[in-house]
Amino acid sequence: MTALTLSPSAAQRVALIARKQDKPAILRLAVEGGGCSGFQYRFALADAPDAEDLVVETDGVRLVVDPVSLDLVAGCVVDYAESLGGAAFKVENPNAAAACGCGASFAV
Repeated sequence: MTALTLSPSAAQRVALIARKQDKPAILRLAVEGGGCSGFQYRFALADAPDAEDLVVETDGVRLVVDPVSLDLVAGCVVDYAESLGGAAFKVENPNAAAACGCGASFAV
């Protein structure tokens, strides 16, 4: 079983952003303390994966996660969704016991 999944729509969006910024199509997902529920997700383009990162690839785009964050996001699906409220990367996290209303933070 793959510990993480990057949806095709998220991969397409990362590829577009990376192309505009002239960077490799590598999205880093990290978990930090904070937010209204205890932990929050951080997304950033990465120049390269670190040696200890888990790397998942979808349509030529890589999602990388460090080992500490991986404990909190194992089994997640990273998706990109557009709605009337805006567009954002979303993490469907089966490990989260609670989440805030905006979906940017969670508790385990």
